[in-house]
Amino acid sequence: FGGAKGGVKLNPKAYTSSQLETITRRYTMELCQKNFIGPGLDVPAPDVGTGAREMSWIMDTYRQFNPQDVNAAGCVTGKPISQGGVRGRNEATGLGVYYGVREFLRFPEVQKMTGLTGEIAGKTVIVQGFGNVGYWAAKFFHKNGAKVIGIGEHDVAAYDPRGLDVDAIFKHRAEKGSFRGFGNAEMIEESTKVLERECDILIPAALERQIGLKNVKGIKAKVIGEAANGPITPDAHDYLVSQGTVVIPDLLLNAGGVTVSYFEWLKNLSHVRFGRMSRKWEEAGKSKLLALVEENAGRKLTTKERRAVIHGAEEHELVYSGLEDTMIDACEETRTTAAAKDTDFRTAAFINAIQKISTVTTQSGQMFL
Repeated sequence: FGGAKGGVKLNPKAYTSSQLETITRRYTMELCQKNFIGPGLDVPAPDVGTGAREMSWIMDTYRQFNPQDVNAAGCVTGKPISQGGVRGRNEATGLGVYYGVREFLRFPEVQKMTGLTGEIAGKTVIVQGFGNVGYWAAKFFHKNGAKVIGIGEHDVAAYDPRGLDVDAIFKHRAEKGSFRGFGNAEMIEESTKVLERECDILIPAALERQIGLKNVKGIKAKVIGEAANGPITPDAHDYLVSQGTVVIPDLLLNAGGVTVSYFEWLKNLSHVRFGRMSRKWEEAGKSKLLALVEENAGRKLTTKERRAVIHGAEEHELVYSGLEDTMIDACEETRTTAAAKDTDFRTAAFINAIQKISTVTTQSGQMFL
């Protein structure tokens, strides 16, 4: 958030936790000394090989260099809840992927191109990459009725046309260090081959350039949702589009993490948890309305029913709502531009982005030289 991107190139598995902390803090120190980080300047977030732990180290280091900054918690996002993080951030990118694919399946033109119905339930899904993004994307597809038939990791891929239990295979890998030995699933030793298995929806959620000219003709998915950054090469993308495959581009589909990072930043600047000021007031209003309804209906709700009706939104529910609304709007904008310009969804997403930058630049009085 601010325009920059940076990191430390290393294999985190080759270092102890103490060493990683030292490296992370030193990296942050360099950013602080060069004035490259701050809540009103540039705000990093976790990416490959990092998570809430590293973001907490970054924030603590920034605070040591800027003890007077009352908004110091907003210098980085993706933090633990106890350190000013926001509930819902951990699963945000994967949830955004689910929302985006769900919206595209509802578009009549996508249904016509793919022959698929507009419902997630019953669709077959293959996910490449089982890190934070891939796991949560698979989990939300599974939770909403899709059949996750394949999951690929760096060492091996698991495949079962009957469907994989996402939580069970996640637990198995956490305990054994690999998918190997999980139930009756087929193990695909050349893990990238799972991309070429037949499915309705393919979610590359690992690294860049996973689908190129070397394997694109083997891709059988009807819809590809780019959860990773740049998983499809430009030439492969052109081929897929020419074959009628729906490609939902990364700059649109995997924006959930950045979106919720923005919500976390807003929380840090406001110094109050989302829902704290309004939840009980909302519940009180619903309770009064429910009492009037019960009085006129002549029936009292059970305690469980009453609790479900008057429940005020908690932080993660507000975050989910904001993310869903953002993704729905962005998908609709992309669809509209693609239809108006008679182009593919990636080009449409770029057109929208460039037009927004142009509008802001022009209206602010700036001129490109």
